[in-house]
Amino acid sequence: MENNISQRDAFWNKVYELAKADRDIVIITADMGAPALDRIRKDLASQFVNVGIAEQNAITLAAGLSLTGKRVFAYAIAPFITLRCLEQIRVENAIMKIPVTIVGVGAGFGYEDSGPTHHLIEDIAIIRAMPDITIHSITDSVMASAFAELSCTMQTANYIRLDRQVMPNIYRENTDFTAGISVLKENKNTYIISTGCMTHMAIDIAYRLEKQKMQVGVIDVYTLPINDRLLLEALKGVRKIITLEEHFLPGGLGSALCEILNDNNLFIPVKRLGLSTSRGYCYKYGGREAIRNYYGADKDSVEAKIKEFLA
Repeated sequence: MENNISQRDAFWNKVYELAKADRDIVIITADMGAPALDRIRKDLASQFVNVGIAEQNAITLAAGLSLTGKRVFAYAIAPFITLRCLEQIRVENAIMKIPVTIVGVGAGFGYEDSGPTHHLIEDIAIIRAMPDITIHSITDSVMASAFAELSCTMQTANYIRLDRQVMPNIYRENTDFTAGISVLKENKNTYIISTGCMTHMAIDIAYRLEKQKMQVGVIDVYTLPINDRLLLEALKGVRKIITLEEHFLPGGLGSALCEILNDNNLFIPVKRLGLSTSRGYCYKYGGREAIRNYYGADKDSVEAKIKEFLA
């Protein structure tokens, strides 16, 4: 797959292929447009519904269609298809266990130019608190395409969090993502455990530190709840862990990791790096790295904090 395709387009291109072969696949969008979606709307009109700026209705309609045997994808800007729809998701997907794939674009600071209403930095904490909903925090376009297909086999609801920014592909075509985690760089002593867009930063920092004679590994967590068996296997003998996320720290990836360690009586020092709630919501502009800098989560700040922790 080309590196210059967005996660969104990779995801919907795969859904288009699947929907052409399966008329029970239905796509619901809340006033969202994209060339990949336009092809679905044009060629598969009977399988495409635009509910307008009505995300709560999109989730309810998706649940109803799912009960008739349809495989439904509900799509909008990430903060609005999740946080605006919490009651619908809680009742219809978590309580009633209706299998719908909720697709949000613009996780983290993906909508860097649209202000704090469009920043999504709480969703992992909120959605993972509900039972019977799986979160897929997408790393690259190869993974996005794979989870479009995997979503069609899931028996419970799942939430696909797509980044808006085009990023290079880390994974190769036909990678098996069913494990939910991948060890991208091995190390016996220290790991950076990251998710979503921050996995790209984790890899960059790991190789920058390697040039400074400091060795750290990288583990990408892209499915929550985390596959604790595989994670614990990867962490055998590890002395220090850093978690890295473009998300508020309470309840996020770092919290999920600490819960697993605690529940398994593993006492490994953990440095959680992400967004402190003490900084509140960010009204600054100037691009994604400037917003990260506001929280001390830009690449240079993260590298400095990791070096301090390792020392």
